Amino acid sequence: METKKATIRREEKNTYLVLEVGESTVQIVLTDDNPNNVKIAFNSILKELKSGLFEYVLEDETPDLYNNICVEYLKQLNSEMQSIHNELVEYELTENE
Repeated sequence: METKKATIRREEKNTYLVLEVGESTVQIVLTDDNPNNVKIAFNSILKELKSGLFEYVLEDETPDLYNNICVEYLKQLNSEMQSIHNELVEYELTENE
């Protein structure tokens, strides 16, 4: 299984969870309550899952609330991606398998 990098970008006004997706990145704003932001990121991840299963690993050593939130978020996301990928394989919707 491929491992992709997740990082936290902390700025003065906003903080982002940054996820590698293919050749680009998607950002989830952690300081905003906009569900469309998460939907856009999740749609990009779903497209990438068609090429094969992967998981995210957080590369962040700052012991703060954002780190704790992202660790838990990525645990849930990785679990969901595993389930979704299994369904993609079951229904023959993957590109490589």
